[in-house]
Amino acid sequence: MKKGIHPENYRLVAFKDMSNDDIFITKSTANTAETIEHEGVEYPLIKMEISRTSHPFYTGKSKLIDTAGRIDKFKNKYAKFKK
Repeated sequence: MKKGIHPENYRLVAFKDMSNDDIFITKSTANTAETIEHEGVEYPLIKMEISRTSHPFYTGKSKLIDTAGRIDKFKNKYAKFKK
């Protein structure tokens, strides 16, 4: 591998799945201002809408996740075309 092209600031970071509150710890260089305490240790926090613990491909269950109200916006927008 070439020297000097890879980041040096790897650290343990907590990733939190907001749809089911699952937290997993891994190394990352992602920047964040938020922190969380997990099992007595404080980690930088990265929030995600979906992860391996909630994605239908991995869980085998179909689940509708509408965190931003996109479905309601779509229905309201196209309600005028309904006959």
